[in-house]
Amino acid sequence: MSQQTLVDLSRWQWAITAGFHITFPSVTVGTSVFLVLCYAAYMRTGREVYLRMFRFWRRIFAVGFGLGVVAGIVLTFEFGLNWGGFAHNVGPILGVIIGMEVVTAFFLEAGFLGLLIYGDGRISQRMMLFSAAMVSLGTLLSVTWILAANSWMQTPAGYTLVNGQFLPHNWVQIIFNPSFGWRILHMLMAVLISASWFVTGISAWYLVRRRHLDVGRRGLSIGLGAAAILLPLQLYLGDGLAFNYVGPYQLTKLEAFEGNWTSTNTGYNVLLWPDQSAAKNDWVITIPWVGSAIAKDWSGKTPTPGLLLTPAPLRPLVLPTFYGFRLMFFGALLMFAAAMIGVVLRLRGRLYTAGWYHKGLVALTPIGILAIIGGWVLAETGRQPWLVYGKLLTANAVSPLDAWQVLASLVLFIAVYLMLLGTYIWYVARVVRDGPEESPIPEPARAPRPPVPSTLAAPPVGGVR
Repeated sequence: MSQQTLVDLSRWQWAITAGFHITFPSVTVGTSVFLVLCYAAYMRTGREVYLRMFRFWRRIFAVGFGLGVVAGIVLTFEFGLNWGGFAHNVGPILGVIIGMEVVTAFFLEAGFLGLLIYGDGRISQRMMLFSAAMVSLGTLLSVTWILAANSWMQTPAGYTLVNGQFLPHNWVQIIFNPSFGWRILHMLMAVLISASWFVTGISAWYLVRRRHLDVGRRGLSIGLGAAAILLPLQLYLGDGLAFNYVGPYQLTKLEAFEGNWTSTNTGYNVLLWPDQSAAKNDWVITIPWVGSAIAKDWSGKTPTPGLLLTPAPLRPLVLPTFYGFRLMFFGALLMFAAAMIGVVLRLRGRLYTAGWYHKGLVALTPIGILAIIGGWVLAETGRQPWLVYGKLLTANAVSPLDAWQVLASLVLFIAVYLMLLGTYIWYVARVVRDGPEESPIPEPARAPRPPVPSTLAAPPVGGVR
């Protein structure tokens, strides 16, 4: 097999592993915040419904969290096994950033996850809330460090290149690289929206089935409320991301996700089928004028840059980049429209009685996860053929392996991941089918402290017994 086959197989193995991994943080990061809100509401109001919600969503969170950690560990091994050149060249920078994730995020999660899962009745309510908050903080720190590493790969800064190896020169510039600020905010909003939509869809299912109505109503209210607030912010951040990071620093990515080859189209391409080798689209559906309007020119005279501006060997694949962007963008628009309909129904007092709306929400349960996967495909395929943009080519970073070895492990990974994903979906479906406990099991009383032996008891005042 050729070197290009080895590169393609290694990329597919990484993509499948990362796609499997990112499915779980897409739910668990935001769900951890939801757990904190539920337990805080229970402590403040004493209402059992919030404790039932907390215990119910904790079960879903725990399994997803565990699978996410396992898949993340596999990615770390792939750095050294499949991408030895990459690990050697960027290790002095990315190794430190990933190490910081371990000593901050992982330590917090490992220290408090057991208390969160098994602490009912064994620790005080304040400690229970603190444990939930620390686990949630750990997940947020994990996202932050991973985005710092990936953003540096997108817009490298603060380094010195010595014999092909990236050595740190300025850690502030490395972490707060040009794309980090926009990308971390965009990703944090994405995981919170994804979780809010997950909670909303499952809560709506209970309203459709007329079961656990108090849990369903409160879950629907909290999830939709969060989505209605966060989605407008996310659309603004996405627009800022395109104009402040993608356009100035990765114009080839913008050319690819807009799907233009020449720089003459002032419209917006909705659907197309590209011919990468011929540098043209076999067919395309375009809405006139809209592309110029997106570029802030309402006269309709500003064209979108085309890929012919970029040399052929440095062009990313149009097909995955174009449709990855549309899965993310149109998914966000669909969620925004559904959330605004929910706001209108709430103002009209029909949010909990509109059965047609609840069924629609159930169908949209995974839309946030799919939008995040689309955004990840856009970010990674749009950066190609570079791993460190403009500095390290993907073809120069792969390990010198036999292609059949990578193919064999790829087939094995696909089989294992399909089994694990199927098991996760089955478990979540079973938890949802069983539902939250109707009346929460009382928190077990903590064992009283053993009495102090009389020989150790303090003497009365004066020292006389």
